Amino acid sequence: MLNKNFILRLFEGFSIQRWTDLVRPFELVEMDKAAERMVVAYIIGKYEEQAGKKVEWSWMIYASIFELLKKIALCDIKSPVQRMIKNQFPKEYIKLNEWVLKQYKDIINDNDFFSEFTIYIGRTAGNFPMPENVKLAERILRAAHKFSTLRELQMIECVNEEARLTKIRHDLNEDIQEFLDLRGMQLLVTKQKPFDFLLSIEQLRFQTRWNQTPRVPHTSVLGHCYFVAVMTILLMRETGVKMSPKRLFNDFFSGLFHDLPESVTRDIISPVKQATDELPNIVKKIEDEIVRNELVPLMDKSYVDEIMYFTNDEFSNKIQEKERDGNIAARVVDWNDLNSKYNSDEFNPVDGRTVRLADHLSALIEADSSIKYGITSEHLRSGKVNILNGYKHGQVINGIEIRKIFDDIVTE
Repeated sequence: MLNKNFILRLFEGFSIQRWTDLVRPFELVEMDKAAERMVVAYIIGKYEEQAGKKVEWSWMIYASIFELLKKIALCDIKSPVQRMIKNQFPKEYIKLNEWVLKQYKDIINDNDFFSEFTIYIGRTAGNFPMPENVKLAERILRAAHKFSTLRELQMIECVNEEARLTKIRHDLNEDIQEFLDLRGMQLLVTKQKPFDFLLSIEQLRFQTRWNQTPRVPHTSVLGHCYFVAVMTILLMRETGVKMSPKRLFNDFFSGLFHDLPESVTRDIISPVKQATDELPNIVKKIEDEIVRNELVPLMDKSYVDEIMYFTNDEFSNKIQEKERDGNIAARVVDWNDLNSKYNSDEFNPVDGRTVRLADHLSALIEADSSIKYGITSEHLRSGKVNILNGYKHGQVINGIEIRKIFDDIVTE
């Protein structure tokens, strides 16, 4: 079973502060950086696909998780220092990577996942070569890492003296030169339409979840979305279902974009949404209208339909198939049919109910962790109880007995 220790270790990404040696006008944490990196990677990758290139998305998704795990283990070592260790003291760098793996060996029960993590660490350390078929995805992820770091720097420039920033800015701009052959990177650096879309998504970094109550740690909507995306993939691994590549891609990015409408509507808390019987449907209708009017014009044609597919009826198991008139239509399907009939790229399958489980798992941890830290309120206590009461003992949804995982999380 996906165990408490591993889940809570991943959750530590919300507590790792970034840019701690500079003045910061708002909290910059590692989970938010991981989220923005994958949004940027998605944008760049879509332009590469538009140019006829094949992007190994499955590799990139897992690589992003492995990078977060590594960062959580090495939170006190800045990236430039790690590079110096790698270049000047290669034997020590190998030992450092072995130490990272040891931090997770006893809390990752999924042997295949840990094996993939080990191989990834070895390849990125240069111990053995990166396969040819993943080199483009690896470049896209590195480009996204550099650009998302640059965006953080640009956000805090206004409150820091120029002398503190000159070298950092110079080094980042120099690093980015390596990736300017990527069309998406060109458009982002020169602040074209994809940059405007990213600006809207970045607003989710400034929106705090549970904003009606004190809480530790604070979690942004954007960081929450990445955590949900990761939990969706890990929960799907629990089922033993071998997902088609497109299904894995859809599940991850459905999680990452599931709260995208909040970038233009803000986070309307659950009690308010449920104040009347009809309000949830009304709010959803208004969200859809605002997204069409304000976000869709900022999206490139290569991914607008896909993102709308992710965000419409986002918590349902669904597929897409061609109708008699030739149009492509989405359809809600049963979990068993999703596995037996539609677990193929041609049907564009999404495990939306698993995304919902991951969403509730994230909310439960957010409430429970703060309560255990001693920062509590009626909102947090009732939120925790409501989430637990929403799932019966022994109930299986999308092949997952989620209440067992919930009970493991809240146990002292």
